Amino acid sequence: QVQLVESGGGLVQAGGSLRLSCVASGRTLSNYGMGWFRQAPGKERDFVAAISQSGARTGYGDSVKGRFTVSRDNAKNTVYLQMNTLKPEDTAVYYCAARQVYTTGSLYTTSEGYAYWGQGTQVTVSS
Repeated sequence: QVQLVESGGGLVQAGGSLRLSCVASGRTLSNYGMGWFRQAPGKERDFVAAISQSGARTGYGDSVKGRFTVSRDNAKNTVYLQMNTLKPEDTAVYYCAARQVYTTGSLYTTSEGYAYWGQGTQVTVSS
């Protein structure tokens, strides 16, 4: 079992920045592919970013490319999401998730297959 706890959410003005953290416990994070997803009220959960086990590969949803950066520190069992130039449409609950990797270096951009999820952290961007 992997337990994930997100932090770093909050209220920020448009154009501002936030850094989310996701700390894992229970298992070594380096064994897992990691992803960030978000869900706004009344909408489906959307893919935000993914990172491979080593951190060498990253992928992003179209709406956040060039603004968000995902990274990981396996020694600290932590994954980060740096969010810059935030927009009101980025307002959502942000979740980190972990999944088994079948091919080293793979990125997984859909929520299916992610077995472990955090409780989420709210990000609110005011205009």
